[in-house]
Amino acid sequence: MTEIAPKITIDAKICGGKPVIKGTRVLVEILLGNIASGKTADEVTAEYNIAREDVLAAIQYAASM
Repeated sequence: MTEIAPKITIDAKICGGKPVIKGTRVLVEILLGNIASGKTADEVTAEYNIAREDVLAAIQYAASM
C-alpha cells in the first residue's frame, strides 16, 4: 500500500490499484462522482460510512491532479 496523498492510498491488490480512501475500498472516483452529481459531503459520508475529512481529502487530491 502506498499513500499518494493524505488519506488516499493505492494498492494493486485493492480495487485494481485505483486510489481509495485509506483503510477502505471506497474509490476516490466514486466519491468525486457523487459530489459532481450534486450530493453534499454529508450525504456522501453517510452513504459510504466515511468521515467528512475523507471526502475533503478526495476533493483535494483531485484538485492537485
